[in-house]
Amino acid sequence: MKQFNNLTMRKYLIPFNLYLFTFTFYFLSLSFSAFSQDFPERPSPPKLVNDFFGILDANQNSTLETTLYNFNKETSTQITVVIVKSLNGYEKSEFAYTLGEKWGVGQKGQNNGIVVLVKPKTAEEKGEAFIAAGYGLEGAVPDATAKNIVENEMIPSFKQNDYYTGIANAVNTLMSITKGEFTAKDYDKKGSNSTIIIIIIIVIIFIIIAVKNKKGGSSGAGHIGTGGMFIGGMGSGGGWSNFSSGGGSFGGFGGGSFGGGGAGGSW
Repeated sequence: MKQFNNLTMRKYLIPFNLYLFTFTFYFLSLSFSAFSQDFPERPSPPKLVNDFFGILDANQNSTLETTLYNFNKETSTQITVVIVKSLNGYEKSEFAYTLGEKWGVGQKGQNNGIVVLVKPKTAEEKGEAFIAAGYGLEGAVPDATAKNIVENEMIPSFKQNDYYTGIANAVNTLMSITKGEFTAKDYDKKGSNSTIIIIIIIVIIFIIIAVKNKKGGSSGAGHIGTGGMFIGGMGSGGGWSNFSSGGGSFGGFGGGSFGGGGAGGSW
C-alpha cells in the first residue's frame, strides 16, 4: 500500500513540477522581454548620439557625434548622449546607469563611460536630465560635479528649449574634466566664483542706477538694461572650443560597467 501511494504521488508530482518549471520559465521570459522593451536597444550601427525624441537637427546630431567620436579615439573615454521620449516609470538615475550597463558604454576593465541622459519636457511631463559615470570615472566626475553640470550647463538652456546648447556645454565640460584640463574641484569652485561675480555685477549696476537717479540722470539710466551690458563666458563649460568637424565612424561600445554614480535634475 505504501509503495502504491509513493508511485501515485510520483505520477502527479512529475507533471506538476514540469508545469511549474514551464510557468516559471515563461514568466521570467516575459519579465525579461518587458525589461528589454523599457530600455532602447544598443544602436546598430553604433552611435554615440542617440536621439530617440528627434529634438536635434541633422547638423547638430552630426556635430556632436563627430566630437564624441574624436574624443573617444583620442582618450578611449566614451561619452554617449541619449535623448528619450519617456523613462518608462523608472527614476532617471536608474534609467541612465542601467542603460549604460546594458549597452556597455566605456572600455571593459577601465569602465570609462559616461551616459548623458535627457528626457525633454512635454505638456504632460517635466523634463529630466542625468549624468551617469562609469566605475572608472566616479572619481573624476563625482556626484556633486555631475549635479553642477546638469544645473549650470544643461537646464538653463533646456528651459529656453535650446537642447543642443545645453547638451554641448555639458559634453564640453565632461571632456575637459576627464581629459584633465581641469579637475572637478576646479570646476565646482569656478561655478561658485561665477555666481559671486554675477551677484557683484548686478549690485554694481543697481548702485550706478541709484546714483544716476539721485543726480537727476534718470534719462541716462534708461540706457542701462539688456543692451547695456553683456555677460559672456560665464558658462563653466568654456563654450565650443573642443568641438571639431573631422571624424570617422564609431566602432561600438567596449563593455564598460556602471555602479550607480552620477546626478541629475528636473525642470
